[in-house]
Amino acid sequence: MMDYEMFKEIVREKIKDYMPPEYGNAAVDILAVNKVNGKRDVLAVRKPEERLVSNLYLDDFYKVYQQCDDLEMTLRNMAEEYVEIAERSVDNVEIDMSQMKDRVTMMLVNTEQNKEMLADMPHREFQDLSVIYRYVVAQDEQGVASFKVTNAHLKMSGMTSEELFQCAAENTKKMFPPKIASMEDVMIDMVRGDGIPDEMADEMAEIFDTLQEPKESMWLIGNISGINGAVSMLYDENLQRLAEKMGTDLYIIPSSVHEVLAVSVEMGNPEELAEMVQQINMSAVELEDRLSNNVYHYDKDLRQLRLATQVPNQRLDGVVAEPELIYGTEPKR
Repeated sequence: MMDYEMFKEIVREKIKDYMPPEYGNAAVDILAVNKVNGKRDVLAVRKPEERLVSNLYLDDFYKVYQQCDDLEMTLRNMAEEYVEIAERSVDNVEIDMSQMKDRVTMMLVNTEQNKEMLADMPHREFQDLSVIYRYVVAQDEQGVASFKVTNAHLKMSGMTSEELFQCAAENTKKMFPPKIASMEDVMIDMVRGDGIPDEMADEMAEIFDTLQEPKESMWLIGNISGINGAVSMLYDENLQRLAEKMGTDLYIIPSSVHEVLAVSVEMGNPEELAEMVQQINMSAVELEDRLSNNVYHYDKDLRQLRLATQVPNQRLDGVVAEPELIYGTEPKR
């Protein structure tokens, strides 16, 4: 079986053989692009008349190839998916940067893991995280089409960094309304989705209500779309209502960039929670979805959200940063 580098070259040379005739004059590139928490190789097939181009993650299809060991089938599937994405994409829609104020939203990423990406983007740091911005081009039942806002985009929009933040905070609440639900409610919604009768689901809800008080539950904080919802942890009014409902301060556990979890401070200590977070990040969460290895504390009296831990390794990819070496000369005796 060929390695990943050879796979990339084969894709570059052969992918157009599996695409429709209108792609005959297209240029094929494999680009390393900055994504959240790291770089990824993407396949980009640009027709001469196109201004922008759709992207397909190459490593995803290399995993498919490794599983099936069928190169021709993998290339055929890649070509079909690429054409499908290109046909429904918004790549050739005119992007008007003057509409930034109505279309910009925000999400949270890890600062240490994304230093290179953040250098070219307007952002606002919060503890070990950074708020970045996305321009939402389209949003419907099929999903969300958006792109990350760069310094160049901000300049073209004519907005200031503060205006960008204020508009993004307001738009995010409107376009991706925040959601807070107990894990018991999440479980009930899941069984309802699996087709369990409403009567039985209602009985389960009543049982949960009698067995546990709010402060004994774990609570999910995200948004109704399930996309980039961890930023909802920045909405003080949501955390305050939940803390008052529990009657205690909160520990906020970063599940992913899409959602976080909240528990009463009476349910554990932050160091143990942080150790659990780091283990889960490395074993069960895709790198691009990881948010932080730290745990946060919300003080309901001060209405402040701060770091509760400072784990030794702030990176999310398992790479341990080497300490700087300082060279000097021994004093003469």
